[in-house]
Amino acid sequence: MTKLTRRTLVQAAAAGGVAAAFPSPFVSRAWAAEPIVLGVPTSQTAAAGVADDLDHLNGTTLAMEEINAAGGILGRPLKLFVTDVDKLSPESCQQAIAACIDAKVHAISNAFVFVPIPAMDVSAKYKCPYLQGNTQRAATEAFKKDPVKYSHVFQTDPSEVHYGYTYPIWLDAMEKTGTWKPKNRKVHIVQEQVAYCQTISRAAQEALKKSSFEVAKVTDIQFPVQDWGPVIQELKEVDAGAIMIDHWVAAEYAAFCKQFQADPVPDSLVYLQYGPSQPEFLTLAGEAANGFCWSTVLGVYADEKGNAFRAKYKQRFPGVMGLVYTGNGYDIAHYLKAAWEATGDPQNFKAVCDWIRANPYRGVCGYMNMNNEYQESAHFPDNGYEITATELEKGVSQLYVQVQDVEHKIIYPYEIKESALKPAPWWS
Repeated sequence: MTKLTRRTLVQAAAAGGVAAAFPSPFVSRAWAAEPIVLGVPTSQTAAAGVADDLDHLNGTTLAMEEINAAGGILGRPLKLFVTDVDKLSPESCQQAIAACIDAKVHAISNAFVFVPIPAMDVSAKYKCPYLQGNTQRAATEAFKKDPVKYSHVFQTDPSEVHYGYTYPIWLDAMEKTGTWKPKNRKVHIVQEQVAYCQTISRAAQEALKKSSFEVAKVTDIQFPVQDWGPVIQELKEVDAGAIMIDHWVAAEYAAFCKQFQADPVPDSLVYLQYGPSQPEFLTLAGEAANGFCWSTVLGVYADEKGNAFRAKYKQRFPGVMGLVYTGNGYDIAHYLKAAWEATGDPQNFKAVCDWIRANPYRGVCGYMNMNNEYQESAHFPDNGYEITATELEKGVSQLYVQVQDVEHKIIYPYEIKESALKPAPWWS
């Protein structure tokens, strides 16, 4: 097989030549029909989001290969249109969606952007199905306020507010295991300045007020974090039983883990927000990652369906596997396949969107149901806030993970756990 790099992958996909770059059973098929085109904005050169977007593109590519090997969709091959995007730039996000529209895509599959509304606005007239894993209530609030304008935009995961809302529930669950014995009821939150992190912090502070824990201090950080020393010193001074690092960059988390392990806060339960899900975290942190916990509201389950996907993905893309957007890209492509086949016409955007809204889909990352006022997947477990599910198979489960022996292991919710919480190296 051809040696693959990010450059060859993206160039092949952008040229509609993914089939040529990835040998598979359908390559020799003589397609007579016009392809169905799926737009996949992918961060290739920007400072943020490259790892997540490569995961998303890889998962989408795997789905495309499977679909085409099985005969395509309505007798037509699925083709990817890939365009570069800077997730932090409103102009770049707009340009990426505009490029998809110029390419006459039949749908858009996007991992996330930090400025979702400008991107959504560009797509509002074209109105092809726009499925993404933005994890942002601001985006789904926009749909709620104007469901006609944004009728075609679907958030396939729960919103980021649930990270904050569920945090004290997880703390209670970990205390009940008996493995973590809180030295006090204090929580120290370290928050980055992007809106995504700020929203999570506010939700956590709101939920903690209703819990048996209390916010002891909130410390601000600014990307990029060059040295975690001052932050760790502040963590030691506050000496909270629970620490939440509300950041998003895997490489900087890896640096934090190494510095923290060298001078830890004894017996504190340390939670890292989302970023460790990215493949480079384990590569960079190595054994220094052991003991830290993290979570994602969108991730590949470790059930039968999820494990089958993990095995296929690792065979196709060897190395450390990202646990989030790999599955999301895969699920979105198959969700769209089901919608296109059910409606019989990928060009009938309204019919396809109406079908998605009315028909939930169970993928490797859980159960996506778009039929609610936010047009976003319901969060499991139920935390008392909207939009949530009371049963695992009625929503997309948040996955709480601990790094154990340099591997990610799901420890909560218990319905899909792989392992139990283990004492961290800095616990007595």
